[in-house]
Amino acid sequence: MISFFRRGLSSWVVIAFLGLIALAFIVTGVGTPSGLGNLGGGDVVAEIGGEKITATEVVDQVNRQLERARQQQPDLTMQAFLQGDMLKNLIEQMITAKAIISFSEDQGLTASRKMIDTEIASLPAFHNLAGQFDQTTFQQALAQQNITEDQLREDLAASLIEKQLMLPIGAGARIPRSVAVQYASLLLEQRSGSVGAVSIQGIPQGPAPTDADINAFYTQNQGRYTIPERRVIRYALFGPEQVAAAAKPTDAEIAAFYNSNAATYGAKESRRFSQVVLPDEAAARAFQQKVAGGKSFAQAAQEAGFSASDTSIGEQSKESLTRLSSAAIANAAFAAAEGATTAPARSELGWHVLRVDGIARTAARSLDSAKAEIATQLEKQKVDEALTALATRIEDAIADGATFAEAAAAEKLQIQETQPVTATGQAIGQAGYQLPEQAQALLKPAFDLAADDDPVVHVIQPNQSYAIVAPGTITAAAAPPLAQIKDRVRTDLVAKRASDRAKQIADQIAAKINGGMAPAEAFRTAGVPVEAPRPISARRIEIARQGQQVPPPIAMMFSIPKGKARVMAAPNGIGWFVVHLNEVIPGDATKQPELIEATRQQFSQAVGNEYGAQFANAARKTAKIEKHDAAIQRLKTQLLGGGNAR
Repeated sequence: MISFFRRGLSSWVVIAFLGLIALAFIVTGVGTPSGLGNLGGGDVVAEIGGEKITATEVVDQVNRQLERARQQQPDLTMQAFLQGDMLKNLIEQMITAKAIISFSEDQGLTASRKMIDTEIASLPAFHNLAGQFDQTTFQQALAQQNITEDQLREDLAASLIEKQLMLPIGAGARIPRSVAVQYASLLLEQRSGSVGAVSIQGIPQGPAPTDADINAFYTQNQGRYTIPERRVIRYALFGPEQVAAAAKPTDAEIAAFYNSNAATYGAKESRRFSQVVLPDEAAARAFQQKVAGGKSFAQAAQEAGFSASDTSIGEQSKESLTRLSSAAIANAAFAAAEGATTAPARSELGWHVLRVDGIARTAARSLDSAKAEIATQLEKQKVDEALTALATRIEDAIADGATFAEAAAAEKLQIQETQPVTATGQAIGQAGYQLPEQAQALLKPAFDLAADDDPVVHVIQPNQSYAIVAPGTITAAAAPPLAQIKDRVRTDLVAKRASDRAKQIADQIAAKINGGMAPAEAFRTAGVPVEAPRPISARRIEIARQGQQVPPPIAMMFSIPKGKARVMAAPNGIGWFVVHLNEVIPGDATKQPELIEATRQQFSQAVGNEYGAQFANAARKTAKIEKHDAAIQRLKTQLLGGGNAR
């Protein structure tokens, strides 16, 4: 609803904070490094205090943002993406993020190694099949994304520091109820009017276009007829089937795995706990004394301001509880009897007091009972390792000069080719052509490559499907010769002339209405067949609801002064609407407290974003910022002219 009143109110600062984390490609799979990564080198584009932003960092950010944009617009080019001040704005966002981190560190806000470890352990991308953090999976994921553990930890630390500093700034923002009432009432405003139409079907065609007319129209509108660039995609798929024969684990390997993971297959104990975390030792000891004096843990927690959901931390192993608190707290909690309450103990979060609500014990598993499970896990691990080795071997061969055909032949891979397709997978002139499913995932890497670039190994699905990709024949974007599409151009020209004439008539009708003539009478004077005005009516809230498809004339009615008319294009070039606003009935939200509160919450969130933006600007002013315009311009030139900047 709020976006109806103020488009773009949400803060760009929030986008900057959430978008600059390299962790995003680990979590979502978006942002796999592309060939653009080598552009710019170590050029420094900006300095913030003692911190530098290099061209390589900017390229990584450009790649991630372009990738996101292409999810909505697959054929978006680098040139189109960087139009205007896009590169400048991205660099400004990066500068702001660095300035905020610098300010946070000056204020003593840090992210401890334990906080970072907890964040890493929580990421599904680093979990094994059992849903637990796995060091091997962790290392493989980092290797696949070409990021080091130190880089990941640095990005996570920055993210955690930003959250500590920025989230509280806007969390308490509130607007007065009286303001919310005014805007909520505006949502209930009722508007009534009419909409009529002048269709191109009712416009006399006039004299037929001459060849000169058609040629001039074609020349002026070649963009309308341009066929996008088309490419033949050459690819060779490979996956687990290429390495499965060598991936069967032996009995000795299974036994070795069992012995080296004794903690996994040995006897286990987990416990259910209730916990309170208090700010100081005195409060923690007072809480413990209440429980020792006979009050239930739940009652004492309620008196201290904790709900049942606050105190329940569920079933925990000793290791997981250690990650949540500390080794000393976990040792004490697992040494206590069922139903017992632990003595206060301190962690980075505060003073912990825990009650043991229940104990669950699992007997040890024998090698025979775990053999099938271990074999499956080892086989998957060996397949993953073999696939990584195969992909690396192919990449090394290409780096040593092997052609696409040679690299595929060396690994006995079948080469396949698509029909000439656009970046969206369409085969122009072949309505029934269907791009093979696995080739769909190869559109982006195939169109990122220049004609003389080396082939690349593309990950279609990690540990499942890969491909060697290279472009085949490339047909540049161009309009077909006029002779081939002359009939289409003639039809378009006739329709354009009819549309221009319909627009003139619609403008004349609107002018008469604005001069005081009744809409029905104004339409009757048109001199051509028209669609007489029909009544329309709506409340503002009906067109402010998210996801609701609102007819454009109704939406326009809310931007017209009372008693006036406006002209707008009808969809698909079929003519022109004339929209007239006749009556405005003010809304009254005083009897709808839920709407008032919803409006208040949305405005409070928007105000919080504004607070964040203002704080970010203030943080920037505390930092010494130096931008290197020459380096930025060099980088932009490289991005726009690089091989992947299609």
